[in-house]
Amino acid sequence: MTLFGRTFDGTEIVSLVSMLLLLALWVGVWLGDRRDTKWFKAWNAERKARRDAEIAAEREKTRAPSENNEPRGPWS
Repeated sequence: MTLFGRTFDGTEIVSLVSMLLLLALWVGVWLGDRRDTKWFKAWNAERKARRDAEIAAEREKTRAPSENNEPRGPWS
């Protein structure tokens, strides 16, 4: 095989192919890691939003009636 005016023998061709396969493997692992990182960040944000909603609901339950703007007394 001749590439850029240079003739490659069998071992050099195998080396080039193995380097290309290694590069493809590295890119695949990198993309998978990015996907996992995005998933984890989204999961963590959803978990935090659920927890914040639970805390807000608990605060609403424990507030005094005057804080809830509910009418009190016979005039309401």
